[in-house]
Amino acid sequence: MIRRIKKVLKSKPTIEGAGVHLKRAFGFDQVPQLDPFLMLDDFRSGDPDQYLPGFPWHPHRGIETITYMLDGYADHGDSLGNKGRIGPGDVQWMTAGSGVIHQEMPKGNKSGLMGGFQLWANLPASHKMMAPRYRDVNKATIPEITLPKGIRIKVICGKVQDTEGPVKDIVTDPECLDVSIPPGGIFRHPVKPGHAVFAYVFEGQGYFDKGKDSFAYEVEGVNYFDFKRECRIGNGNLVIFNDGDEVLVLTQEDPVRFLLVSGKPLGEPVAWYGPIVMNTQEELRIAFEEYRNGTFIKK
Repeated sequence: MIRRIKKVLKSKPTIEGAGVHLKRAFGFDQVPQLDPFLMLDDFRSGDPDQYLPGFPWHPHRGIETITYMLDGYADHGDSLGNKGRIGPGDVQWMTAGSGVIHQEMPKGNKSGLMGGFQLWANLPASHKMMAPRYRDVNKATIPEITLPKGIRIKVICGKVQDTEGPVKDIVTDPECLDVSIPPGGIFRHPVKPGHAVFAYVFEGQGYFDKGKDSFAYEVEGVNYFDFKRECRIGNGNLVIFNDGDEVLVLTQEDPVRFLLVSGKPLGEPVAWYGPIVMNTQEELRIAFEEYRNGTFIKK
């Protein structure tokens, strides 16, 4: 069964870190609609003043952060002594687990462009306090396949036909694809029934519902007097799908490029404050108390 659109969200301008301007595709207000995912930020910019302040030292516990760069660079380091840089096409999959204190400082390319995405994925209660780990995934290890009619897919994790992505053994069984469809294209992709599935459009526009009916689903974040409601989904919009076993995307005169993400819901309570996501308020209290008294990082 082809998945229909459940809801479309329009990303919202937000300022995070020490003054980074970005667009939030979804976040706290959408929990638990996209369980096991918590947040997706689009931080593309051509203005260094809007990204150079970066994300100075801050803690994380109980989640995974997935950073995918398109332009520029992100220098990172943490309290455990890890450090490095990810550039265009690279991915960092960081499992915070029991806790890390780290920083992420974006840098532009020669033209001043910097951009990419950061996705937060929740961890189940059984893995909240696991040992932290990093997976810096170089773009050279991310397979890109070409389907008929010029459809291109970068497989970060998951599987397309016989091609698997380099990120494996993640408890929420996620799939993350970067999909490009030229004009006049048809993209069909199997997804697991019961899994949360969403698409975030960041170039062009396309049809994410076979029926092409813009009134068959709810649109969140539009102005009350916006009567230009179209069934084509464009840049900066996030599509939440209903259940089913296949995603279908169509293009006509324009190309489209989007992230297609899916994962197994946890079905657990979420207690979330800032960069810490646990299951109970008591666990949050303990995390912040440990951060204040210097016992946040576990050996």
